[in-house]
Amino acid sequence: MKFRIGLGFDLHRLGPGSYLILGGVQIPHGQGFIAHSDGDVLCHAVVDALLGAAGLGNIGERFPDTDPRYRGMSSLKFLAETTGLLSQNGFRIENIDSNILAERPKLLPHFPSMREKISSTIGIPAEGISIKAKTMEGIGIIGVEEAIAAQAVALISFE
Repeated sequence: MKFRIGLGFDLHRLGPGSYLILGGVQIPHGQGFIAHSDGDVLCHAVVDALLGAAGLGNIGERFPDTDPRYRGMSSLKFLAETTGLLSQNGFRIENIDSNILAERPKLLPHFPSMREKISSTIGIPAEGISIKAKTMEGIGIIGVEEAIAAQAVALISFE
């Protein structure tokens, strides 16, 4: 068995809205993501980590924001399509580790639901998915609550 690691990152500005979608979960908040799809930075970072590990491009190549088919689309669909692509190319997802960078809202209570959504989408046990959150201590675009970002690392295997 051979292994590969991929790294993903995504950031979206915040604007008018009453909720965020993170890890496929709707979270009440005073703002929403400004994005072409649902703006789920966690799923976007995971997609990029998986594609990078497999050497299959990036989210912008696979799901361009210039394509009207993806307007408002759930990022879980991006994740499902990416999982299928990896499988078609002989890769298996082993685990995901991630960080969400946000001042607010408090995300810890939503981690179990996020892990379940991602787990059921990519077909690995929820125990293989780690989600953490960090604040930026009031510094930068994230710290002043103008954006939220996510980082993800994926381990994949192949024969």
